[in-house]
Amino acid sequence: MADMRPNALDEVIAVYDRSGAVTGTATRSTVYAEGLWHATSGVLVRSTDGERIYVHRRTDIKSVYPGMHDCLAGGVVDPGETIEEAAVRELAEELGITGVALRPLADASWDGEWNDRPMRCHLFAFEARYDGPIRHQASEIADGWWWTDRELADHLADPEWAFVPDTRILVPDMLRG
Repeated sequence: MADMRPNALDEVIAVYDRSGAVTGTATRSTVYAEGLWHATSGVLVRSTDGERIYVHRRTDIKSVYPGMHDCLAGGVVDPGETIEEAAVRELAEELGITGVALRPLADASWDGEWNDRPMRCHLFAFEARYDGPIRHQASEIADGWWWTDRELADHLADPEWAFVPDTRILVPDMLRG
């Protein structure tokens, strides 16, 4: 989930193979240009009573999925970083949330496309329970709000509602009936 901060596309990230094993590193721009397998780790933030999910809109300056909605605070896994370490880091960076327990929630592999280029990613989602203040990272998050599972599901049923495609494949394992 890249952004357009200076040098963001030159950042080195972990590269994986189709089966999920780390094979090396490459710049983010190379990974996106060549459709290399990489991993992302994200966190679904639920209210402590479990009734609401934090949903946000990505900034328009993001290089991947700009302006789209998401329900995971997350990003790419850095070299030498575990998926849980990446989730903790991204949650703190994007929403300012620290010191919360994470529970593994869902995972999948996505072999899709973005801007007529292949996008191949191993996706890992965690859940955190939290009711405190949220501080958006200005370069990543444009806006955010709390919705029930039903409200999110209703929006996802609308094909005109722009939602990041990789998180979309995890949603069935994250929402309550």
